[in-house]
Amino acid sequence: MKSIIQSSSPNRREFLQKGTQALAAGLFGTSLAAEPTVVMPKSETLVHQLYGSFDEAQKTALCFDWKDPRRLKVDNNWHITPQKLRDVLKADQQDLVREIFDGLHSEEYKKEVWRQFDQDNKSDGGFASSSIALFGAPGSGQFEFVLTGRHCTRRCDGDSEAGTAFGGPIFYGHAAKGFYEKQDHEGNAYWFQAKRANEVFKALDGKQRELALLGDSRDETGNKTVKLTGKKTGLEGIPMTELSADQKGLVRQVIGDLLAPFRKEDVQESLKHIETAGFDHLHMAFYKNQDVGNDGLWDVWQIEGPSMIWYFRGDPHVHCWAHIKERA
Repeated sequence: MKSIIQSSSPNRREFLQKGTQALAAGLFGTSLAAEPTVVMPKSETLVHQLYGSFDEAQKTALCFDWKDPRRLKVDNNWHITPQKLRDVLKADQQDLVREIFDGLHSEEYKKEVWRQFDQDNKSDGGFASSSIALFGAPGSGQFEFVLTGRHCTRRCDGDSEAGTAFGGPIFYGHAAKGFYEKQDHEGNAYWFQAKRANEVFKALDGKQRELALLGDSRDETGNKTVKLTGKKTGLEGIPMTELSADQKGLVRQVIGDLLAPFRKEDVQESLKHIETAGFDHLHMAFYKNQDVGNDGLWDVWQIEGPSMIWYFRGDPHVHCWAHIKERA
């Protein structure tokens, strides 16, 4: 299969034509094949500004060596440092952190991202209950900012972590109407992604569904959840080689929806790494044993390739784990 991102590729044109409205309406902004800009993205610039505002006590509490193992940790509900924003940062510094987080998301979806974050962390004081850490030193060519909290692990690294989208594994999720969501997941900020994924399943024939529909999904065990195998074959679910061109187009729409909440730079890097590893090496799996409401609309599913995993777990509420690299 030809590239899905090369500017002359018909499959790239198909991807843009068949992709989600968010992508087609300008999520990419510039050609995917364009040379990377030399202007530092807004969030990275603000990380530099935040670091420059730290006093010695704040640096001791929040700044660590690049090789610290916490830098690439991911989980569904955790704090990378024991100090929460409200405990260690001044009001103007907290505002900078809000701007950094805001800038990591697309204009179209950031309002929903904030709704999810504020709702899920309301009982603990909202955004000020999250925690941050800085690894390496901004300006040195090697740094990473990490923000964590309930249903959140986000990163900002200025491509310091080479060959890795988002700077490492990320997590997002939402419990919109309580811990145990009903089958329609009313009010969930990310349920649209599962609805799109189920369009793929509906388009499969009987033999294809046998390959795609499995019993139990993977466990949620921190970084092990998004461990990359490097395998091109033998992954869970149906390989893209078993799909028609139209069905592959639907999978591209799913990928578009998964990436839609995030900023253009991270979208472009993610697509580039997916293509480098090979779109046809991707597998897509659905899990019947976690069907909320037993309605045949699969709440738990994933897309996995040699150097990527995007695991959507909609039972009992939405948890999403993502990890994309150029190579495992």
